[in-house]
Amino acid sequence: MGSADSKLNFRKAVIQLTTKTQPVEATDDAFWDQFWADTATSVQDVFALVPAAEIRAVREESPSNLATLCYKAVEKLVQGAESGCHSEKEKQIVLNCSRLLTRVLPYIFEDPDWRGFFWSTVPGAGRAGGDDDDENARPLAESLLLAIADLLFCPDFTVQSHRRSTVDSAEDVHSLDSCEYIWEAGVGFAHSPQPNYIHDLNRMELLKLLLTCFSEAMYLPPAPDSGSTNPWVQFFCSTENRHALPLFTSLLNTVCAYDPVGYGIPYNHLLFSDYREPLVEEAAQVLIVTLDHDSATSASPTVDGTTTGTAMDDADPPGPENLFVNYLSRIHREEDFQFILKGIARLLSNPLLQTYLPNSTKKIQFHQELLVLFWKLCDFNKKFLFFVLKSSDVLDILVPILYFLNDARADHSRVGLMHIGVFILLLLSGERNFGVRLNKPYSVRVPMDIPVFTGTHADLLIVVFHKIITSGHQRLQPLFDCLLTIVVNVSPYLKSLSMVAANKLLHLLEAFSTTWFLFSAAQNHHLVFFLLEAFNNIIQYQFDGNSNLVYAIIRKRSVFHQLANLPADPPAIHKALQRRRRPPESLSRTGSQEGASMEGSRPAAPAEPGTLKTSLVATPGIDKLTEKSQVSEDGTLRSLEPMSQQSSAEGSPAAEEPDQAWREQRRLSSASASGQWNPTSEWVLSWKSKLPLQTIMRLLQVLVPQVEKICIDKGLTDESEILRFLQHGTLVGLLPVPHPILIRKYQANSGTAMWFRTYMWGVIYLRNVDPPVWYDTDVKLFEIQRV
Repeated sequence: MGSADSKLNFRKAVIQLTTKTQPVEATDDAFWDQFWADTATSVQDVFALVPAAEIRAVREESPSNLATLCYKAVEKLVQGAESGCHSEKEKQIVLNCSRLLTRVLPYIFEDPDWRGFFWSTVPGAGRAGGDDDDENARPLAESLLLAIADLLFCPDFTVQSHRRSTVDSAEDVHSLDSCEYIWEAGVGFAHSPQPNYIHDLNRMELLKLLLTCFSEAMYLPPAPDSGSTNPWVQFFCSTENRHALPLFTSLLNTVCAYDPVGYGIPYNHLLFSDYREPLVEEAAQVLIVTLDHDSATSASPTVDGTTTGTAMDDADPPGPENLFVNYLSRIHREEDFQFILKGIARLLSNPLLQTYLPNSTKKIQFHQELLVLFWKLCDFNKKFLFFVLKSSDVLDILVPILYFLNDARADHSRVGLMHIGVFILLLLSGERNFGVRLNKPYSVRVPMDIPVFTGTHADLLIVVFHKIITSGHQRLQPLFDCLLTIVVNVSPYLKSLSMVAANKLLHLLEAFSTTWFLFSAAQNHHLVFFLLEAFNNIIQYQFDGNSNLVYAIIRKRSVFHQLANLPADPPAIHKALQRRRRPPESLSRTGSQEGASMEGSRPAAPAEPGTLKTSLVATPGIDKLTEKSQVSEDGTLRSLEPMSQQSSAEGSPAAEEPDQAWREQRRLSSASASGQWNPTSEWVLSWKSKLPLQTIMRLLQVLVPQVEKICIDKGLTDESEILRFLQHGTLVGLLPVPHPILIRKYQANSGTAMWFRTYMWGVIYLRNVDPPVWYDTDVKLFEIQRV
């Protein structure tokens, strides 16, 4: 039968379904088979031939028919899984049912009255000839999920058959050990099966259906407690699913083994269509959804079990119920970590390669999913995090993240990407090794819209952060705290900042310490505290190599004197706020000499008008996001409990606990009737007295007269001579006793867990456009907005 006839017959069936007012019996096979038995329709056809309005009409007007359609489609998938899909006809039926369910499920989820439907048992819907009552009583959702799992390891349909000859009887689906059929070599599996285009397509259809099952989460509003687990994910990732381990491994390996370069030959992707990429994307999306697990509310899945001969640690304690999270947290072999890290780094760097030889490689689009996956790996598996930081391989993750941050800084539709990039760097910056790694010289010249500099990866990080703060858009302001916390966390380990980076840091201090900025919001002064803390760390712990920074501090010494003499009287505050009329953007340009941007770079562009974006929930403040720890002499960390009043080095910002400070501020500042922020003298004095300026004032007191003397004696205006003097200078014994190093480490909390959930589903919603699975359905987790 031709494709046109097939579509026509399918459309006829749909019209019959929508026009029937009477319930159709489940036993009326002649009627139901029209939907899947004799048709060969693509998933795009199904979406075109089953319009949203008609699905909703059946749902409202003849609910029993919609219920029967779902039930019959699931039954066909179960039968296919049972039989092993040997004939072409059976395979076609499975695909048709899979496409139909992918189309219909979102409309079931959007109606609260239907939400329990898949979790109820269908009366009398036992499997054919079933005498086993427990089996018969399975909720529809469970039968559907188990059938999908079985079908994903179905020989000759989604995996290579291991049969020697056609004489052998078909492999028995029930006795089949799916661990021998893992889709790709990598973690825990050494054999790489022959690529098979048809198998990849079939896997993709089933994964799309699986993702659609999981997407019920999109139809629930963001809940503050976020403890709600997704029942679909919970069941699929439980011990009920006998394929949980091989499927987890297949998804992870498929993503990490993918090489979009076209197997090493430039421009190869122009000759061969890459059928692997859509599967890899789908695999990445399914993987991150199964790993949506709030580690703050449950026992941490990080396990330090004994190393065994298997790919997974022996879990002790047992770890989370979710087996995917459990397996992820227990990967421990170096070669597995290497495989995962290399794979993710290769894929994240792919958009950067584009810029050397445009169009030479296929440009992948799923970097946001990869960043979520990398985040989950580091958050759930501390051994992986330590492995990443053990060598300079971490820089292969850092550079692409900085590239994305810089590229997206002007684009309102990519605020989520900015956040996840910064969150990952915040997580990494809590480990000493990250700061140490940043000292590696930066020689790769990825064309980026930033000033040219010669220096290290630390310089790159600072230059990009400066660019985000001074020329990003307003919606990024909540990230400033995070960006500067990262700088503070790495500062004690930075051996030698370039002049470009040193000037950028001082420009930020200058911009943030203007009176109108300090007084115009309750938290703005924290940014000054962070910068001073970073300068103090470098001066106290890395003075010797940092003559560029010391020179920049001397040149800009007036900024520090102004801070020390900050006016706090009401008239001064009033006068400063009069200048607030100027848009904060003017903060950006003052006094920063922008060098020429790198060759071949394009300026960061705003979103095209009309671009769709999804809303995000607010992220927790930096005090909720991080926990303070002090670095002891031997390098170990000691947690400083946020509420305990440890007196840290006199006047360091640690002495100003944010929680406490905010309560104070509420007391000290009078919020006017309009709810506008109204700073008082008392409030200014409450934090001005804690500005950690002693170290820098002492440095200026010692060095400025010496530098001025050199200039007068030698009639110098030459920087290099002064720098040479500073390089050989020393302040040993002249500075205050070094303060202990404070690190603000990321801590898991339900606020970020909720943020990740909305971000991840927003990405999945926007990236699935062909077919548009969720488009125009009534999602509740986020709003869809146009730029």
